[in-house]
Amino acid sequence: MTVTPTPTAYLDHAATTPMSPAAIEAFTDQLAVAGNPSSLHSAGRAARRVVEESREQVAAALGARPSEVIFTGGGTEADNLAIKGLFWSRRVANPQRRRILVSAVEHHAVLDPAFWMAEHAGAEIVLLAVDSRGVLDVEALRAELAAHGPETALISVMWANNELGAIQPIADVVAAARPFGVPVHSDAVQAAGQIPVDFAASGLDALTLTAHKLGGPVGVGALLARRDLALTPVLHGGGQERGVRSGTLDAAGIRSFAAALTEAVALMPATTARLVALRDRLIAGVRDRVPTATLRGPDPAADGAGLRLPGNAHFTFAGCEGDSLLYLLDSAGVQCSTGSACQAGVPQPSHVLLATGVGEEDARGALRFSLGHISTDADVDLLLSVLPGVVDRATAAGLASAGIGLSRNRGTQEVR
Repeated sequence: MTVTPTPTAYLDHAATTPMSPAAIEAFTDQLAVAGNPSSLHSAGRAARRVVEESREQVAAALGARPSEVIFTGGGTEADNLAIKGLFWSRRVANPQRRRILVSAVEHHAVLDPAFWMAEHAGAEIVLLAVDSRGVLDVEALRAELAAHGPETALISVMWANNELGAIQPIADVVAAARPFGVPVHSDAVQAAGQIPVDFAASGLDALTLTAHKLGGPVGVGALLARRDLALTPVLHGGGQERGVRSGTLDAAGIRSFAAALTEAVALMPATTARLVALRDRLIAGVRDRVPTATLRGPDPAADGAGLRLPGNAHFTFAGCEGDSLLYLLDSAGVQCSTGSACQAGVPQPSHVLLATGVGEEDARGALRFSLGHISTDADVDLLLSVLPGVVDRATAAGLASAGIGLSRNRGTQEVR
């Protein structure tokens, strides 16, 4: 008897996207080659050549100079190097500069190092406000700098939000910081490969990216940093990567990273148009089939397409727990993410949603659907076909957990 496979839809590309064929080929070919890029013999020099050619590719794809590309073990390491390295170097140059300004919707890879610096290095953290869409309040930033510019060590504002897909006004942030001589870092992990990113044109001092969000392997990323930017190392050892990131370079990962990024940037116009069409159909379909669902982040229909990542759709579902929705969807073949973090086994509402003014109860019912290079109409069709039933079941489970049910005798709601 032939068993028909259960259809599945992978809608979690913002967490990690499958490696592209070009990246897989580059990775596997290099895995078969021995050689430490720091070794002086022929095998080492060959590995070094692979790394440097890849560095040139990454730079060319992002409007940077090869000397500005510092390879890391991923986005989290790059963010830590930017936040800690910038703060320490700025404090040495001027002890008055203690304030770290970060948007309230940053990824924890930025927030956690910043708060660690507050606990261990005397930093003062300022969370910059965002509006209801998750877009930075630039006027609040300007007011903060006007009051405390000389005391500010650095600013970090992500290029695009990982949960809500909101694209941030990076040019305005850089313009606001420049008169005060404050360096600006941006976590562009979600943006690179999805929307145009030009490091030189942006005016940024540092920028983070990682391979596995754009079709490359897990475990390799980069910090783009201006050559004259002072960075205190976070890792110490062999002095690789301009002396600020020690450790043996992963030639296979770096080659694969460069291949994936080059391909993603080359295909971006066509990919963006396709993903925008899929995203908009997904948003319209969810609104039609689940009228109680609320789109969070910029609304492409009202705000225009330029404020939201092409592959991002984020909803809250009133009366539901995000975890319940996620597991029910997973059992139906749809894989996505919640908008919350789990700490010590207890679901916590997303700090991103809370920063936009969403209440804790509503924030608990969040789901993020993210599309990528392998996404198809069939993926959206499967989600839309199963979502109404999943929401009904999750709503019933939420009512039951709250102790609310229907009285069989009176046919009315009662608290039990």
